[in-house]
Amino acid sequence: MGEDENQRLFFALWPDEGTRERLATLAVDDIIGRRVSGDNLHVTLAFLGSVDKQVRACAEHVASQVKAQSFTLQLDEVGYWRKPRILWVGASQLPLPLVQLLSSLDDGLSTCGLKPERREYRAHVTLARKVHKPIAHRSINPILWPIDSFVLVESRTLPAGASYQVLRTWFLGDN
Repeated sequence: MGEDENQRLFFALWPDEGTRERLATLAVDDIIGRRVSGDNLHVTLAFLGSVDKQVRACAEHVASQVKAQSFTLQLDEVGYWRKPRILWVGASQLPLPLVQLLSSLDDGLSTCGLKPERREYRAHVTLARKVHKPIAHRSINPILWPIDSFVLVESRTLPAGASYQVLRTWFLGDN
């Protein structure tokens, strides 16, 4: 990163290989749209946007102060958002440690000059974008995703699409 370059960053839950493979199988082949690459599957916790190195340093300090327990995220529903035309898999219930993690991040990031998201938080993984045919919202056999860390990710827009790079990882406490 050059001296004056901003980075487009977000905090996320990043799946282990087994969870990533189970998620990738949900993006069924008959979906007419652009499947998200298996390497890019994640749950966004907080989107920071395009930030300079001082804001990044502040955000990393906030993350290092987070006190949250490890937990299991149960992804048990598939849905479709019409306006952005996104197929997603998500959690119908947020585990309390996830709520605490989100609250801790939002509170801390506000001290960095970042505004928290105003929409209700939905823990979800985007499976496909620009989906042409709506998918009925339905329950699925749950994918149990053990969460013991969260990450800071850089998003770069390339001609082939978005590319995500994990920059740093923070581990959560034991249950």
